[in-house]
Amino acid sequence: MNLARRTMNHPALAAVYERAWRPALFYLASGRTTESDRRDAISTLRLGGPQKVLDIACGPGNFTRHLSTALTGDGFAIGLDYSEPMLARAVADNAGPRVGYLRGDARVLPFADGTFDAVCCFGALYLIPDPIGATREMLRVLAPGGRIAITTSYRADNPFGEVSRVVGGWSGLRVFDTRTFPDLFAAAGLVDIEQDVHRLLQYVSATRPE
Repeated sequence: MNLARRTMNHPALAAVYERAWRPALFYLASGRTTESDRRDAISTLRLGGPQKVLDIACGPGNFTRHLSTALTGDGFAIGLDYSEPMLARAVADNAGPRVGYLRGDARVLPFADGTFDAVCCFGALYLIPDPIGATREMLRVLAPGGRIAITTSYRADNPFGEVSRVVGGWSGLRVFDTRTFPDLFAAAGLVDIEQDVHRLLQYVSATRPE
């Protein structure tokens, strides 16, 4: 297990992740606040009504619970993570009437094809072994008409890109180019593919046709 993955599985990080670690780290990487990312997540995934939402690598559930607040009726959000300390923190800090948490491997999701109306993974694909396989699993469980959204690393042809390459190589984080995920989504038949880049992070979303 590389340094980055060991860090994410440490109980000490789970205790401070939502309040300090993520807000500071993601602001440095993207120039965006957690509040902005949360608002855009609901908008990008087009949440509302009795939808079923899957949040991959949910960590302590700070996004999962927020996504669940946009749902009504029988709608619910499931946060899936491999880290037991992160899930324990999610249950303690981010429980809710429309949210639940599950320990699982993003590379082999325990759900049937087309189960979810929205699937997301915000800031974790660069940590997951076989991130392309994990993304294909996300697409497998996405229902027709559903939305997928990811936030992940970005390698640019500028000084920021060189920083991301060096840090990624040292820590074990994968750094993706500008075409990896848009091309993957297009090859899978998705439409409405959108990509925004903010410093070292890329935000990519798409729709599975009806």
